[in-house]
Amino acid sequence: MTDNLELARHLLADAKNVVSFSGAGLSAASGIATFRDPDGVWKQVDPAVYASAQGFRAQPTEVSNWYAARRRTLAQTTPNDAHHALARSDWQSHITQNVDNLLERAGAPNVVHLHGTLDSDRCHTNCGYLTAVDLAQPPSLGTCPDCGALLRPNVVWFGEMLPPSAWAAAESAIQSADIAVVIGTSAEVWPAAGLIAEAQQVISVNTEPTSAGRRATVELIGSAATVVPKLITSADPSTP
Repeated sequence: MTDNLELARHLLADAKNVVSFSGAGLSAASGIATFRDPDGVWKQVDPAVYASAQGFRAQPTEVSNWYAARRRTLAQTTPNDAHHALARSDWQSHITQNVDNLLERAGAPNVVHLHGTLDSDRCHTNCGYLTAVDLAQPPSLGTCPDCGALLRPNVVWFGEMLPPSAWAAAESAIQSADIAVVIGTSAEVWPAAGLIAEAQQVISVNTEPTSAGRRATVELIGSAATVVPKLITSADPSTP
């Protein structure tokens, strides 16, 4: 990886505008389970139940309780070295498919959540009601005070559109960037993965080769928590 790392460092040193684009692999070293790995979340539970509007309508209490458990886990989780490295970078934006708040907790600015966040609930009928959630003490299944519909986690489920404002912000950031550093994602979840194709150049960081890596100028194989800090500390490519 040494030669590729040096090349990536030189590219970043010359770039004027860099954005990160992250997936579950960014938070894996913090203990947040990925979704599609052999031992990932969707091997443990059925996404048709726990990640769809239909599943929520059929089993709202079960789905709500499952997300409450995820929230309590997240409350006890801390950002890893990759989150902290991104936070101290001068990169312009941090686009993420993750629904955790670890980038924000590390101090990263300009975080764009394509798939929503676990630290808020919204009205299931999209009346516009949105409320913050205490991750350490998540609420039980509740109803919208404005329209009476059920409240649900403010995350994007299968078959749902991405938030238009987040999509617009991400697309603008990618199109204006010299380099997109794609971290910890297989680049197979659409439409989010389509943004990578709009980047001028791509540096891919993952534990194994990915679709993003095949399109990348440089592909770095390794964990985000190990590789990303080596990129961030190298504004001067001669820095070890």
